[in-house]
Amino acid sequence: MDKTDTARRVALYALGCAKNQVDAEQMLGGLVAAGYEVTTDPASAGVLIVNTCGFLAAAREEALATIRTAAWQKLDGACETLVVSGCMAQILPDVVRAECPEVDLVVGVSTFDRLPRLLAERRGETPEARVEVAAPEWTYPEWLPRHRSTPPWTAYIKIGEGCDCNCAFCLIPTIRGALRSRPRAEVVREARALAAEGVREVILIGEDTTGYGADRGRREIADLIRDLGQVEGLDWVRLMYAYPTKIDAALIAALAESPNALPYLDMPLQHASHPVLRAMGRGGHAQSYLALLERLRAALPQLCVRSTFIVGFPGEHRAEFEELRDFLAAAQLDRVGFFPYSPEAGTRSADLPGAARPGVVAARIAELAELQASISAARLQGLVGQRLTVLVEQTGPDGAAGRSYRDAPEIDGLVRLTWAEGQAPPSLGSLVEVRIEGADEHDMWGSWAGEQR
Repeated sequence: MDKTDTARRVALYALGCAKNQVDAEQMLGGLVAAGYEVTTDPASAGVLIVNTCGFLAAAREEALATIRTAAWQKLDGACETLVVSGCMAQILPDVVRAECPEVDLVVGVSTFDRLPRLLAERRGETPEARVEVAAPEWTYPEWLPRHRSTPPWTAYIKIGEGCDCNCAFCLIPTIRGALRSRPRAEVVREARALAAEGVREVILIGEDTTGYGADRGRREIADLIRDLGQVEGLDWVRLMYAYPTKIDAALIAALAESPNALPYLDMPLQHASHPVLRAMGRGGHAQSYLALLERLRAALPQLCVRSTFIVGFPGEHRAEFEELRDFLAAAQLDRVGFFPYSPEAGTRSADLPGAARPGVVAARIAELAELQASISAARLQGLVGQRLTVLVEQTGPDGAAGRSYRDAPEIDGLVRLTWAEGQAPPSLGSLVEVRIEGADEHDMWGSWAGEQR
């Protein structure tokens, strides 16, 4: 391969959440439109991009380690330009440059559309390093195409940017700015285009999807769910990042009545103790959350709830921890993640006293994880004997695997399926009915009779 070909090849290291992933897809889409070729082989790429997360200290450490890896590849391989983008680039561009002087371009969360122009400008004989970071202001760069990294049957749709929740522990408003919702018609138009490309599942994402539309005067997430229910060819609509106190009767009804809305809700609760939640800057408490779950399950009997909790937040003493543990036992959530509290500079909680010691936090997470493992296993065991629709994502001579409505990509479980001897395997991206024959705390398995759609 000659140098000209190499210079037009780009490889990307993707870090962080699904929202960051959509940014990366648009970044690559803009480059492809400008004549670049995307490769999965960093050694053959003239342009290396590290799309960073900056939410937690651990994520920033991972980002720096990945940038250093890319810097070594710049020295040893075909790379001529090393680009750092994403959330860490947005808030700490000087740290990126100081820690990794090999970086040539730093672009923020509202400037990555400039990348084709910036790369073109670097073709001079002595290009200088550039930092292109601006205040987060756009809602969504609809003018950029997407080079999707998900399987062809699944796509994320970012319905807005930024957040107005201002939780005491969170840097997102600093990184991404205030809530800015996309027009509903624009989101529906994107969903129709994706369905026309063969996408069967869209996953709605944003910093706070339940706040969608509030910046225009009224929350519109229920209306959006109903609009997407009319999109031909779209089988599944999955809602992520729902703020619990914003889940109202209109949204519950929309989830229950829209033909393609999945009975699945990703709802980060973060804690159950009222004093701890108040210190976090969040509404709600154990009893209000239990009442919400009761309303949700009455309207959606098959509902699967995923949540996350922060353990060791300032003010979480033994009594508050036990309240959280008791809440988990009562709530019977399906899937749960636990995270140790991380004091992040620039957040309101960074200087609060009373954070639990790391050893105490680790012990508490272990105790909660053991409890939740038994709950999750029992919830899945309750599905044995039932039939579930599964979206097939892996096939092989010995079986196949996919996801049910209960399983978001990357973070939840799988359904493994077998079929009769001599029968052809199901097609990738097909929807099949599986009789569930067993389960553990994460995955299920069963048999497929042979029909697919």
